[in-house]
Amino acid sequence: MDLAAYRTDAETFLAEYGAAYHRHFAGLTEALPLDEIYARHGALFSPEAVARLRERAASASGEDDGRRLRMLLDFAVEGCLGLETKALDAELAQREASLRIDLGGASVGFREAAVVQANEPDASRRAALEAARLAATEEALNPLHREALEQTRALVARLGWPSYRAMCEELKGLDLAALARSTDAFAAATEDAYDAVVGPAVARTVGVPLDRLTRADLPWLFRFREADDHFPQERLMSSFVATLDGLGLDLAAQPNVDVDVEQRPGKSPRAFVVAVRVPQDVRLVVPPIGGRDDYTALLHEGGHLQHFASVDPRLPFEYRHLGDNAVSEAFAFLFDHLVENPEWLRRRLGVEDEDGALAEHARASRLVYLRRYGAKLSYELVAHGETPPADARLADAYARTLSTGVRVPWPSATYLSDLDPGFYVAAYLRAWALETHLRAWLVERFGIAWFAEPQAGTALRALWRDGQRLSAEELLSELTGARLDFGVLLSDLGLAEPPAA
Repeated sequence: MDLAAYRTDAETFLAEYGAAYHRHFAGLTEALPLDEIYARHGALFSPEAVARLRERAASASGEDDGRRLRMLLDFAVEGCLGLETKALDAELAQREASLRIDLGGASVGFREAAVVQANEPDASRRAALEAARLAATEEALNPLHREALEQTRALVARLGWPSYRAMCEELKGLDLAALARSTDAFAAATEDAYDAVVGPAVARTVGVPLDRLTRADLPWLFRFREADDHFPQERLMSSFVATLDGLGLDLAAQPNVDVDVEQRPGKSPRAFVVAVRVPQDVRLVVPPIGGRDDYTALLHEGGHLQHFASVDPRLPFEYRHLGDNAVSEAFAFLFDHLVENPEWLRRRLGVEDEDGALAEHARASRLVYLRRYGAKLSYELVAHGETPPADARLADAYARTLSTGVRVPWPSATYLSDLDPGFYVAAYLRAWALETHLRAWLVERFGIAWFAEPQAGTALRALWRDGQRLSAEELLSELTGARLDFGVLLSDLGLAEPPAA
């Protein structure tokens, strides 16, 4: 195998795939031409290529060689799975983009409905939107999701792994059982405090006690519309630019980045960054919802944007494009956490959180998310185990596990669409823990207003230049010598004493 040629073709594939993904999910084109892209680069992902990379990785000489070959093997396997399900993935994307749901005589796009729901003050209309979206998911999307999952499981077995979970643990270096123990411990430790932390935010925003909260109300809760005066739409981009300026980063002088915050039919309701070529072409897309959500989304994706746009272009392909996504997610969380920073609110938006309502709502939202993703990990371990339950029992396990984690009756309809590839849930969970350490490191060195210190920007750029060469655990060990532990979130939420220095 010519590894140099493989790496060149891999980077070209990612550029073509990323550009097509961006155009489709930014709402610029309805089609997602995965067939054409995979047809040009299918040799990258053949079972033979996977086998040869597996052999090379097993016999690698030296740490750097082994690290890069494991990343390439992970890329090849993910591509092999993508090649298997490409037709279904393209059909899913096209159906989502064209699907419309009826709401009392009005027609709303399936993707747009999530934004409408987040901005709907009437609980009965939120419930109707939720019911319509779930029905459309069950009828139009789940048959494709189900077929894709079955194809994935069959191919994983043919490639020689006993389960999707085992494959991801080996290729990504994950200890999912240990992570699940940590998130289970977090859920147990926050069980008694959940009402006290989340209940007041629910009562203030949704107008019901916590035990009457529904899944349909969550977008409205997170939207936090009563805080809109503090987060005006016209200051969204200027506050982001000012934040970067404070770190010595000039967005206008970065020709390698593109920022899209326009409203557009067919645009994905989920904000994202696509690193088409790292660091030469990085694109950010945020669907405007309104209020604090837009600031959080822009800052989060802005963290990804600056990370990938600042990577050393001389690094090998693997370290620029591949590696542990928990690293980039941690930088993204570091930026979006600024919306909870009272000094950032004061300096960038002129907001004084005098009664602590902003901080308390942010704390409640974060606890809901942390428990939701901990429950999601537990569910995915079942869904991707060696003997996953039959379809109906899997849907029931999903609803039961998520309901327990979030303390909201959770519908089963999204039990397939809520499965992210590659156990990405583990990247999020580990990133939340890593971000807590990164933020503490910056505050200790530069103060709570670290975002206004050019030297902090210099320190971050030094980390960003390394791409994702290191795992989240390795990065933290090199930075502070600490061990990555999800339990650190307890003290960050004020639910436990901070660990001893």
